[in-house]
This record gives sequence, C-alpha cells and structure tokens, in this order.
Amino acid sequence: METIRKTDSRRGRIAYEVAGLAWLAEASDPGAAVVPVLDYGATWLEEPRVVSVSPSAKDAEAFGRALAHTHAAGATHLGAAPDGYAGDGWMGEAHLSLPERPSARGEAGGANRADSAEATPASSPRESWGAFYARERIAPYLDTRVFTASERHLIERLCELLDSGDLDHGQPRLVADAIARREDVGAARTHGDLWNGNVMWTPGGAVLIDPAAQGGHAEEDLAALAVFGCPHYERILAAYDEASPLEDGWCERIALHQAHIIMIHCAVFGRTYVPDAVAIARRYA
Repeated sequence: METIRKTDSRRGRIAYEVAGLAWLAEASDPGAAVVPVLDYGATWLEEPRVVSVSPSAKDAEAFGRALAHTHAAGATHLGAAPDGYAGDGWMGEAHLSLPERPSARGEAGGANRADSAEATPASSPRESWGAFYARERIAPYLDTRVFTASERHLIERLCELLDSGDLDHGQPRLVADAIARREDVGAARTHGDLWNGNVMWTPGGAVLIDPAAQGGHAEEDLAALAVFGCPHYERILAAYDEASPLEDGWCERIALHQAHIIMIHCAVFGRTYVPDAVAIARRYA
C-alpha cells in the first residue's frame, strides 16, 4: 500500500485532524467513508494514498445519502470538538473556536468562555443556531483590516439579525430526530470544511479527508460543497434530501451557510473574497 505522511509542527494541529477523522469514521457505516489514519505522532500522521477518479452520478447520490447519516451521528452541541480532543481547532490556516459547552441563546459576542460554561449546564446542549453562528463563526473574522468601516457595519448587522434568532431553522430530519431522541445530541456531526477539495472520489466512492470536525448545522457542510463547485452537486443534494429531508427554504439559505467559509477566506486571503461576504450580508440583513 502506498502511503503519504503529513507533517505539521504547530501545537495541536495533528491531534485535531486525527481526532476529527476518527470521530467521523465512527459514523462511516452507514455514513460517509473517511480516509483512515494508519499511524501518527505529535507532529505527523500517515494515511494511505487515495486513488482519485471522476465521480459518477451514482457515486454522488451514494455520497449524499451517506453524508446524511454522518450528520445524524450527532454532536453534543454547536461547536463541539470531536471526541478525544480538547481545545480549539483550525479551518485551514484560520483559528476555529470549539467551546466546551453551549452558551445561552443570545449571549453577547464578547462574553468570556469560562463564564459561558458556568451559565449553561452541560446537560442542556441547545442554543440558538443564529446566535452561535454570529458569535463564533462570523464575528471572530471581522477584526481583520480587509474590511472597510461600511463593510464591517453591514456584516455586523447580519450578526445582529442572526443573534436575534430570526434566521434560525431546523436541522435535517435525521439530525432533528437524533436531537429529539438523545439527550447527548444537540447538533449535527459535521466535517466542517467540506469544500469539494476535501472529498476524494475513488473507485469505491467518495472519501472524506482534511476535516475541521465539529458539532454544527448540517446545512453548512452542504453549502460548503458549492463554494468552489462540486461534481453532480444537485444529485448529492437530492439524495441527501431523500434520506434526511431538509427544512423548507434550504435553497434560500445556502449562501447564509457559506458565510463562515467566506469570512475565513477574507481573513486568510484578503480582499479577494470581501465582495462575496458583503453580498451575503446584504442579502440576509
């Protein structure tokens, strides 16, 4: 077997990826396949080299159904780290907050994380998706100097609307059922960085690589697939929706769920992606 060795000397990077791959792999039957970790150390991991092929419509449909089951495996709360990992993570080169416990709905964006943990018992893994998304997935990337004052103000208006709960919506059916049925589930189990480059199409079907695994809203993974284009995207969505029906209006929310990955691109790559971020904020705010 041909293998590849990935190295990263930055503290916690390899541990986060290994934990994320293992967490997603726990759901890989009937969920999506995940590249296995053959061995790892503090600064390296070894994986089999994946053979890439052009995907068929049948492969895409199978992936859509499998991804629905990955999400339904659940996470304790929005922003939860994968099992076996403690601390914050990364999405590419950007910092990714992974709160140990959920915060109360509508909590101010500047609240201290330790205070948040005290305010909400671990046994109450529910909070407003919009409040979490604004506080943890959009606002942290507004400090960058790439935004003008007017652009920043527009995105802050979107955060205020999200924080109010007015844009909240339910998870897909299988995830919602898991949340209703299990006290330890409050969110979907997401890949977290599911742009097309992190889906390897192999002779055996789709295989997930390079996650930023976390508890989240399932629609964010689906929206991320479309950011840079994905083969047979409509087939993936249709098969997903058949396996785990999406909440009404999901088509209109795709851009909203892309806001996080676009904001990260603004922070990492500069003004190239600012018009996209502004367009999203203007559309929903």
